[in-house]
Amino acid sequence: MPLRFIGTTSDDGDCPTLYEIDGSDEILVQGDRETDPDHLAQLRDVKPSETFVRVPRDLLVRYAPRAAAPELRPFASISHLFRDFRHTAWRLETRRGYASDRKSPLWQRFLDGQDVTGDPPNAWRRNVAEQVKLGKRVERVRLLDDPLTEGQRFLRARAATNVTAGEDIRYLPRTQARDLRLPDFDFWLFDSRVLVRFAFDQEDTTLGVYVIEDPAEVLAACQARDTAWHYATRANAPTGKVRSPV
Repeated sequence: MPLRFIGTTSDDGDCPTLYEIDGSDEILVQGDRETDPDHLAQLRDVKPSETFVRVPRDLLVRYAPRAAAPELRPFASISHLFRDFRHTAWRLETRRGYASDRKSPLWQRFLDGQDVTGDPPNAWRRNVAEQVKLGKRVERVRLLDDPLTEGQRFLRARAATNVTAGEDIRYLPRTQARDLRLPDFDFWLFDSRVLVRFAFDQEDTTLGVYVIEDPAEVLAACQARDTAWHYATRANAPTGKVRSPV
């Protein structure tokens, strides 16, 4: 089962750190191993498979989940959040590609080097335009590899359509995101109150989302957003005629 980074109180990329084990209700704790013989002698009911680590109290206060693990929901179940949010809808995109893009009728046009920005506004872009007109913000940061993957090239080619609708899209190198200890999973954050975390399979297909209002996890997402937004930069969206390397 994959691990999901929750948070750390370390500023230099060292431990301690908390992770969630996806698909379970268990938390993995990373910290310095306890070696004090007096402390070890006082532990109770120790099994041979168990070990013990030290972590600062602040790590648990700030990041330990306070609610049961959320259930996986269909993405369609959160569609109302994109209309009902009051101030900001913020997205972190971490994957190297998305199955939904590869299934798009625009994908082959992209591979052929054609313009992929001329299609009429769809339901997503119409809603973005409506929300922005009301004074709300729709923002996202996309992680980029070097060299860009084909999926990232496609998103760059399509970015102008979202920007025209009113989105603010910025980019951050994946290597820098790792140095900044940003999460390695996709999520939406609504009004700094509701965290929607994506689940994908190995083929980049969306399996569903987890809707989270646990204060510790929302706080960690807010901190990730603020860090990513500070370091990410805008890029002039290509014209849509970016030639695929294939």
